[in-house]
Amino acid sequence: MATVPFSLRLDSEIKDQLEKTAKERDRSASYLAGKAIKNYLQTIARKKRVIDDAIEHADKGVFISQKAMGDWVDSWGTGNELSHPKSDIFINE
Repeated sequence: MATVPFSLRLDSEIKDQLEKTAKERDRSASYLAGKAIKNYLQTIARKKRVIDDAIEHADKGVFISQKAMGDWVDSWGTGNELSHPKSDIFINE
């Protein structure tokens, strides 16, 4: 994929940190900035897909109960972490 020039303004502290990190990794600051922007945009796109999927399920009346969600969250960081809960409330059926 071809690259094109792009400029932006940064706080001086962020610019210094970016340049320091780029030097430590033997990369250019613009390379790291480009990767960071790409990752940010991918994160936003993933978040939008998850939200759209949740809205679609909600519109169909498909939900996860508070208990199932609570049990899952409570298991985080334990030796017996549960897998993501499945839908267990179906209003339109």
